[in-house]
Amino acid sequence: MEAWSHDRWRIPLPEGHKFPIDKYERLRRRVEADGVVIHQSEPVPWEWLEAVHDADLLARIRDGAMTVREQRGLGLPWSELLVERGRRSVGGTLGAAAHALAHGIGMNLGGGTHHAGRTFARGYCLFNDVAVTLARLRAEGRARRALVVDCDVHQGDGTAQILGPDPDAFALSLHGARNYPFERIASDLDVDLASGTGDDEYLAALSDALDTALAFDFDVAFYLAGADPWEGDRLGRLSLTKAGLRARDEHVLHRLTPRAPVVVVLAGGYAPDVDDTVEINAATVDIVRSLS
Repeated sequence: MEAWSHDRWRIPLPEGHKFPIDKYERLRRRVEADGVVIHQSEPVPWEWLEAVHDADLLARIRDGAMTVREQRGLGLPWSELLVERGRRSVGGTLGAAAHALAHGIGMNLGGGTHHAGRTFARGYCLFNDVAVTLARLRAEGRARRALVVDCDVHQGDGTAQILGPDPDAFALSLHGARNYPFERIASDLDVDLASGTGDDEYLAALSDALDTALAFDFDVAFYLAGADPWEGDRLGRLSLTKAGLRARDEHVLHRLTPRAPVVVVLAGGYAPDVDDTVEINAATVDIVRSLS
């Protein structure tokens, strides 16, 4: 199996910051030890980002001129390294997509930055890797119609803003009802789950949602395998076990892979002990490897 990672571009963060920067290196080292071949993600050109994101927003990001409100919404301190890392995160999803088109499934050990919209960067998400990747695949004539299955615990507002008006894309977001973002942009299908939702109820809702989403005809699928629905996550509010999350990944991937190439990205995970998030993510890698 091959996967893409940008963990070596580590951004400086204040002590105690909630963003789990350690998980990326720990996950990459763990799966490398298991025999996964890791490619270092390349930074995407700015013009590829401009196909999706507002040019003025990109200029402020590039030049370190984001407003105080924008920086607070992003939740990460600006630095040149942050921008480089963000461009490489998108590059990882592009690499995984090229691999998926050739081999049926591909994986980025980062990505899933679904709170980045056309006109905003927020919720730890600088650029929307899925939307930029789709735009690039279209520009190269490699795919047109896309299905996004977003199982991060937070609603994918940025993806919804970008792809909502797009008749050749369908975005499903399955998330906690009482959670960030508190002002939402509607996806093609949003499934709001009550706080405390456990494995059985979650998997039933997921199955029903996929029944609807899979009625859409697509050339490529993107799966956001967030670790944050886990019962111990600091920012999740749902109650899935690790076994339930593994069952979620198996269910989604076994339904998507017969239909079209699938690009898997990892999105959020905020366990108090980062090793719990790494364990959940490594289980997702294991399932992808079984399908590679």
